[in-house]
Amino acid sequence: MNTACGYLEALAARRRFGVRQGLEVMTALAARLGHPEAGLAPVHIAGTNGKGSVAAMTDAVLRAAGLPCGRYTSPHLLRFNERIFVRGAPVAGAVLDAAVTAVEAAASAIAADGAAEPTFFECATAAAFEVYRREGIRLVALETGLGGRLDATNVVTPLVSVITRIGLEHTQWLGDTVAGIAAEKAGIIKPGRPVVCGAMPGEARVVVLRRAADLGCRVTDAAEAVSLAAVRARPGGLEARVSTPSRELGKITLPLGGLFQAENLATAVAALEAAEEALGLRLPDEAFRDGLAGVCWPGRFQLASREPPVIVDGAHNPDCAAALRAALKKSGLKGPLALVAGFCDDKDAAGFLKIVAPLFARAWGVAVPSPRAMSAETVCARMRAAGLAAV
Repeated sequence: MNTACGYLEALAARRRFGVRQGLEVMTALAARLGHPEAGLAPVHIAGTNGKGSVAAMTDAVLRAAGLPCGRYTSPHLLRFNERIFVRGAPVAGAVLDAAVTAVEAAASAIAADGAAEPTFFECATAAAFEVYRREGIRLVALETGLGGRLDATNVVTPLVSVITRIGLEHTQWLGDTVAGIAAEKAGIIKPGRPVVCGAMPGEARVVVLRRAADLGCRVTDAAEAVSLAAVRARPGGLEARVSTPSRELGKITLPLGGLFQAENLATAVAALEAAEEALGLRLPDEAFRDGLAGVCWPGRFQLASREPPVIVDGAHNPDCAAALRAALKKSGLKGPLALVAGFCDDKDAAGFLKIVAPLFARAWGVAVPSPRAMSAETVCARMRAAGLAAV
């Protein structure tokens, strides 16, 4: 392949191999590449909701402290490069080209040796690891893709393991109970490595704590370790006074809207304090204030337009719907609200729409640009079943 665009077409074609829960192929792919993940010190983040926001905040503060840092998240909004951030920006095309070409060669080689064909996400993750090796990046805010225990990212040894809020999702892969899903997410916890536990249901928390205890890990409960006061949410931002036993940060201004970001903020601060302890350094308080004030994480209760007000949000499951409903109620927006929504066909659209329907006077169903998209007609039918006036 001579261009990253050409390789990305091949990468996209790997979607035909579906989703794989298991590490055998990813381990073989990493080995063929010479284990680019071995040099990483990741803040490894799993969870149902909030893990992308926590990754963005973690990356922003580490960079504000002057540390070279990467961020790996999924999915992307517009371009694949957005998944792999290097020093605060999407990976450059030439760097991506070199990395993904090496991954494609390795993928072809292990398939020729008798291994299963690597999937899209396995190759994307390997490409991220290869980018970070080539760019000399050690610290990475690393978000899991699906689950945790058998997720392709779980070939790393984490600096810190972070578990955010857990709810029901991907039940065909992860199990149909919150406790079962928590066990999969907690699979990123590794022996002796510090663990940060975000806000979550009690049955999930028990599972995470048991896994950490079994592996001799020290656990930080974000809600207990980080104090938030005078929390004020509005479209386009959140303010809170933040303190921990080791620092008083004062007022933090976070340019991410929605009251739900308060618990993500607490989780990120706890993760950063665990990381600084693991690294044997202290991050300047100013890095927290500046980094969090400048964090960019589009599509999360994002105020895309003020006149008229348009909010864009990636909520995609009933837990997210409840958080979105609460955020809209606290937003101060006046007048009748309208909903434009699309879903992938593996999402609980009916459960989502049942929760948010009372807030909206009208709704439009659309098909999202994904091979797994639910048709616009099906979305509209789900909307009408939830009591929405959908067209």
